[in-house]
Amino acid sequence: MHVLTLNTGSSSLKFAVYDMDCTAADGRAPLHAGAVEGLGGAHVRARISDAGDARVSEIDGHDHAAALEWLTHELDRAGLWRRIGAIGHRLVHGGSAYRDPVRITPAVRTALEALVPLAPEHLHDELHAVDVMARLAPDVPQVACFDTAFHRDLPLEARWYGLPRALAEQGVVRYGFHGLSYEYIVLALSAQGALRPRTIVAHLGNGASMAALRDGRSIDTSMGLTPLGGFVMSTRSGDLDPGIMLYLLRERSLSIDEVSSMVTTAGGLRGLSGISGDMRELLARSATDPRAAEAVDVFCYQVRKFLGAYVAALGGLDTLVFTGGIGENAPVIRARICDGLECFGVLLDAERNDKNTTIISANGAPVAVQVIPTNEEIMIAHHTARTLRLVTGEET
Repeated sequence: MHVLTLNTGSSSLKFAVYDMDCTAADGRAPLHAGAVEGLGGAHVRARISDAGDARVSEIDGHDHAAALEWLTHELDRAGLWRRIGAIGHRLVHGGSAYRDPVRITPAVRTALEALVPLAPEHLHDELHAVDVMARLAPDVPQVACFDTAFHRDLPLEARWYGLPRALAEQGVVRYGFHGLSYEYIVLALSAQGALRPRTIVAHLGNGASMAALRDGRSIDTSMGLTPLGGFVMSTRSGDLDPGIMLYLLRERSLSIDEVSSMVTTAGGLRGLSGISGDMRELLARSATDPRAAEAVDVFCYQVRKFLGAYVAALGGLDTLVFTGGIGENAPVIRARICDGLECFGVLLDAERNDKNTTIISANGAPVAVQVIPTNEEIMIAHHTARTLRLVTGEET
């Protein structure tokens, strides 16, 4: 089975094609992969990797539909389009109804629309991609793979908020996100024989979260009902005193849309610095611009604070994993997050950290600290193939 995976963002589209008849889900290279960036802007470009050949392509059109139509032509040119047997989508939210990947039927598509208010910055574009592919490839089955599924068994004390019980019973609870990434990290650690009882994974990127894992299962995570919760991110505020929202609405007479913008696209590192939400730019300017330096300080402090809380939740720490764009590529951020955590057994080897080696902890350190590049696409492909085989009665 050749599976096309789609990871749709508000201004981007990541894609890959895997031959799932070869081996089980692992880190194999896709047959074809790439990303379209700048959607909605004036210049839309695609990065493509095909059999070792990397190139950049211009795209006519500026929206997701144009990007997906370009992708079908690109796959046809590569001789892959007619071999696609399934399409797997990363969907950020599955709500309380979807605890596992599911084939997208008309009834499922209708049900998913009701979840858009829980993640409007994500689900709207993701479901639009589902609709576009249903038009472009009406006979190819599509599967939804939910980022919330990994956290489906969070214990009650981590899942529930301090709100009237009726709201929790109606689904106003902590769901958690980045589940496909966390699931891949668990598989990678298992393959190394390094999955230990008490693990914390920090997925640090434009969207950032953390998960506390006991024996590979999520017992707590920083994001909540929506992907806005947790520590400060590129443009998202992270956790707030709920009174702030009431104050802005009542006393400052801000509209709901204005408050929404503050916590989703105008807040976070971008809002704190007044410069950018891109950690690379902030690090480059932090030596000369105090606003950039302060934004970086807030980010590192909040991540370190969550890490300490999760050590308490786990009753100790065996393994710490950094992943995501920042986690994988910013040694200075990893070092600053870990600074002061020696009391928990976190000791970095500076040279290993600077070189982005897999193991960056010092020899003999009680806690193993690793850098593991995540691979959400292979998890989407695996879940898509397995879901369709189960539907037809064939196990993987």
